[in-house]
Amino acid sequence: MPQKPLAQEHENQTYNMQDRFAYFAFRTVICCVQILSLERCDRICRILAKLFSTWLPIRRSLIRDNLKLIFPDWDPARANEVQEKMWHHLLLMGCEVAQAPRKVHRENWREHFTIPDRRCMLAIVLDQRPSVLVSGHFGNFELAGFLTGLFGLPSTTIARPLDNGFVHDYVTRFRSLGGQHFLPKEGSSPTVQKLLAEGGNLALLADQHAGAKGCWVDFMGQPASCHKGLALFTLSSGAPMIVVGNARQGRPLQFELTVLGVADPALAGDHLDSVQSLTRWYNQCLEQIIRLFPEQYWWVHRRWKGQPPPKRTSRAA
Repeated sequence: MPQKPLAQEHENQTYNMQDRFAYFAFRTVICCVQILSLERCDRICRILAKLFSTWLPIRRSLIRDNLKLIFPDWDPARANEVQEKMWHHLLLMGCEVAQAPRKVHRENWREHFTIPDRRCMLAIVLDQRPSVLVSGHFGNFELAGFLTGLFGLPSTTIARPLDNGFVHDYVTRFRSLGGQHFLPKEGSSPTVQKLLAEGGNLALLADQHAGAKGCWVDFMGQPASCHKGLALFTLSSGAPMIVVGNARQGRPLQFELTVLGVADPALAGDHLDSVQSLTRWYNQCLEQIIRLFPEQYWWVHRRWKGQPPPKRTSRAA
């Protein structure tokens, strides 16, 4: 049996050791978070948010560019305030995810979540037809999936695997506590089609860049490329699309899970005319709650990249 070259074997061992070290550091932080109270975690997150927004250049230029692009009328003080609050939200979100399995269960979930549109949500999810649940990188979307699992409503989510396999397995175990299942982005189309044909629930994050060949619509007033599959899942299978947002309400681990809109193919509507109209509709739904709580949106990722390709014009005969 041929042996691997020594240099290649050394590179693989180095790579594995880096992953193991990163995972050890990650689990150490998680253990420290689980030891502390949420109130103390909140105070620490505020201190770290101040450091991240003032002293440490962590995607600072990207965040400022995104805020300037979407809110050109904001003065620098307002943009810096939202940037600091966003870092506090992201750090606190990680603490909430780490502590949620111990603090939130079926008997006390009402102490942490308010769901004003619970009847509407359950009517769609419990229907015999399949459903498509859409959200974005807003609020604590991880705990929204965790909560539906507590209700005994399993869902399937399409997500890109994390680069560190050890961290990926740990995060997947948390996401699977309530019965969530995950599919990779690549090669999952047949599985998704089977899921929808059997009346399953599909959960997706809608605000991810889809490249030049995506469906281009305005999001927060600027052109953004969106994956066509989200709209196609609803239009091709007849599955109602429900857009939700899980916004933090002041204190840690206090949320309001809101239905932002429902697109049902069984009901008439201009937003169901095409892939582009449905894509534009769910982006508008997400935009409403992001403008209410801009500090709870992930301004750290490159949502607006490039420009839509020029439209082709037919040549004269």
